[in-house]
Amino acid sequence: MDKYDLAIIGAGASGLAAAINASRLHPGISIALAEHLPRAGKKILATGNGRCNMTNLNALSHPYRNFDFASFALNKYSPQKVIDFFASLGLYTYTDSEGRVYPRSNNASSVLDSLRFSLGDNIRLISDINISKACFKSGSFILNDSIVSDKLIIACGGKSSPVHGSDGSGYMLAESFGHSITPLLPSLTPLNINQSENKSLKGVRASSVSLKLICGKNEYNSCGEILFTQTGISGIAAMELAAAAGREISSGNRPYLSIDYLPEYSENELRTIITDIIGHRGGNPPESLLSGLLPKLIGVSVLKKAGITGEYIKSDNISDTADKITREIKNSRYEITGTKGFADSQVTSGGIDTGEIDPETMQSKICKGLYFSGEIIDVDGGCGGFNLQWAFASGLLAGELNDQNQ
Repeated sequence: MDKYDLAIIGAGASGLAAAINASRLHPGISIALAEHLPRAGKKILATGNGRCNMTNLNALSHPYRNFDFASFALNKYSPQKVIDFFASLGLYTYTDSEGRVYPRSNNASSVLDSLRFSLGDNIRLISDINISKACFKSGSFILNDSIVSDKLIIACGGKSSPVHGSDGSGYMLAESFGHSITPLLPSLTPLNINQSENKSLKGVRASSVSLKLICGKNEYNSCGEILFTQTGISGIAAMELAAAAGREISSGNRPYLSIDYLPEYSENELRTIITDIIGHRGGNPPESLLSGLLPKLIGVSVLKKAGITGEYIKSDNISDTADKITREIKNSRYEITGTKGFADSQVTSGGIDTGEIDPETMQSKICKGLYFSGEIIDVDGGCGGFNLQWAFASGLLAGELNDQNQ
């Protein structure tokens, strides 16, 4: 068996960051970095549409799941500290108007290369190895009866996008050390809606909309762009509600989605606009009515859902017609039937129970010398670099190999 000071399972964003920081802070340490894919960091290449949205300057105010737990790591290794970390690896960045940070090259491979090329001779990257068994015996961690280490970091990710390396195998390893796994749900994935409600809208985009996922007294909010698909609604604004929708549905509830297509207008303002439009376009085909406000097919859908039918727009009873159209634009409802699965999701919501991990070290409270980082922990955020920020921050913290009990 090969003996190391530290073994890390998972050579993704978090595992790579942990290996580099451990090597820097503990000179001479021997590290085994195990990855079950042929190459490290494959999921990094797929992030940000191939540009890699590395972090977000607004991360410290972002509503992460289990933020109270995550806040120590996110503050100690803030977005600026992550930017500085990559600068020390020779990678430079720029920030867009919404705080999203990208490599100056606009190429995700630059991020991965900066991490790979910073793995020193003391870090052995072992690819194409599936760690199916891990235990703690006689003061050491033993992996697959072939790798022995004094300390262990499990950073294998969640269950999302398994083609990029996250297949959920890390949960089994965590459970073998006595850890609990909270319910797992695909997050940042499209919503499925009743098929009959979206056939005519397939491929249509709407920007800057406001969304509410409503289930009884529970309400979840999002805003941004949506895209109607063959099975439902995609786009960042819809995908950010997927985990909440999944939790409600798994609890036996029936959530629905309310879309406000024009959130910049109040109901009174919009009613005045619609009344004016009807006055000018009365007698024209209905599809022409909202063409100056909404994408044509969405406008037609709104009129249909509002019960405005016929060959032309009637100018009589304008007030009632304007009310119906305004209500539908501000509150167009769709029944949520489910979400796309883990294969189509960007991140997993749920994971190792945060109550079993020391937030200031990422060390297990159950097994000394065992650490966790990244998506495998029950922490996740929305689109925009927030999940990579968590991956890097928690990986860098775990790589310190601090032990509060020492």
